[in-house]
Amino acid sequence: MTTVVLPAVPSLGGLYARGAAATGRLAVARRVGRAPTNLPDVVHEVRGVRAHADHLTAYQHLVGESASDRLPAGFVHVLAFPVAFAVMVRPDFPLPLLGLVHVANHVVQHAPVTLGDVLDVRAWAEGLRPHRAGTTVDLVAEVRVGDALVWRGVSTYLAKGVRLAGRPTDDDERSEFVAPQPTGRWKLAGDTGRRYAAVSGDHNPIHLSAVSAKALGFPRAIAHGMYTAARALADVGATRGDAFTWSVEFAKPALLPGTVTVRVAPDGDGTTTFAGWDARTGKPYLTGTVVRR
Repeated sequence: MTTVVLPAVPSLGGLYARGAAATGRLAVARRVGRAPTNLPDVVHEVRGVRAHADHLTAYQHLVGESASDRLPAGFVHVLAFPVAFAVMVRPDFPLPLLGLVHVANHVVQHAPVTLGDVLDVRAWAEGLRPHRAGTTVDLVAEVRVGDALVWRGVSTYLAKGVRLAGRPTDDDERSEFVAPQPTGRWKLAGDTGRRYAAVSGDHNPIHLSAVSAKALGFPRAIAHGMYTAARALADVGATRGDAFTWSVEFAKPALLPGTVTVRVAPDGDGTTTFAGWDARTGKPYLTGTVVRR
């Protein structure tokens, strides 16, 4: 792959604007049969990334992490995500940015990352594949301190209704969710999306207000998936240890304001499972595991 070194972590606001324009150009290219069908063969890299104490504190407070100079795995995602997002707004990216749905996340924390560490972030896209509902792709980000790989995250996105070459497989069906015994409930305020946007930089309109969400087909604003995943990771707490694997699947969005019924409980052998669901319908918002390494 060709490495493209960016001068700094890009602003998500600017990337959304570029992505909206790229979506329009891609739609035109599809109509005339000139749209790209392969992923860009590039790696984006930003060197010398540093976290700021005020930013870290605001994140910890919002998602329920304890005060510490250690960066939660979800906070590292916040730092690295814009670098990966920049890959998706390239003109040679084959999927439209608008309408992409975040369906899963898989993070491997190899070692603690602390405030003051100087981070090098690399990101690229891989795994373009057919899905029963469209096409999925993985955005991969890696974070190093010096030569040591300390964090790796894979965010999986679905482009609904977009069909590329190939036939969908039948191995991506989720098993039926049966609501377990809850261990708690999260009360999500109407401004949760705006508050998470303030610490993550992700100002997607579907999270900010009922008006902007309705314009994009939602009955009201929805919580960021990574906010709910980060809440679950915070509930796991110190039992996750210094190195762990954190996996989550997102089933449906949590409307704001709203209540998420949750279970976070150890299953033994260093594994903690978590789930969040709608108590009225029994339908899940998210499910996942944290496995101590």
